[in-house]
Parts: sequence; C-alpha cells; structure tokens
Amino acid sequence: MSQTASNPVQELLVAPRLAALGNETRLAIYRSLVRAGQNGLPVAGVQERLQIPASTLSHHLRRLVEVGLVTQEREGTTLHCTADFQVMSDTFALFQRECCADVSDPTQNPCC
Repeated sequence: MSQTASNPVQELLVAPRLAALGNETRLAIYRSLVRAGQNGLPVAGVQERLQIPASTLSHHLRRLVEVGLVTQEREGTTLHCTADFQVMSDTFALFQRECCADVSDPTQNPCC
C-alpha cells in the first residue's frame, strides 16, 4: 500500500477546525452560515434561526472565528458573520487528496 505524504502544517490547521465543528452547537451555527452563502448572516439572524441564548452564541462564534472557519465584520451596530468558504475548502481538501490513496487499484473505487 502506498503512503501519502502528509503536510504537518495543513494538519495543524485542520485539527482545531474539526475539533471546533465537533461541538453540536458550533456545527449548527456553521451549517447556518454555510447555507446562507457569501452574504452570511447577522448574529441576530443566527440567533433567531437556532433559538440559542446570545451569550452561548457569542461563545461558540468566537471559537469558529479563532480557527478561521468564520469571519465577522461590523456594519454599524450589526455584527455580520460569514463562513470562510476558502478555509472550508482547504480543510476538507486534505481528505479529498488522500481518498483511496492506499488502494492498490484506484479504478476499482468509485468513491473518488
């Protein structure tokens, strides 16, 4: 079986992102922002959709911002959140690149 060379820097970035998404509330927040597309949502919009307390939302959004999955921009008095789609793509590209890397005949695996 072949061994795919890993990129330690990439793995250092991916692990905390996946850990952040391992929390049910953060996953729900992130999914809401991904579904909202490039326009994102104001914090109040996320809170309304998910029906979670503002302090809880603030705590979880902070973590998503820390790992780079979400960006925030203040527009007047409104804090606007957007999923960083390039970071999302980079995060999951690690797995896409390694899909079926250890399979002797990749043509026999329709998964990738």
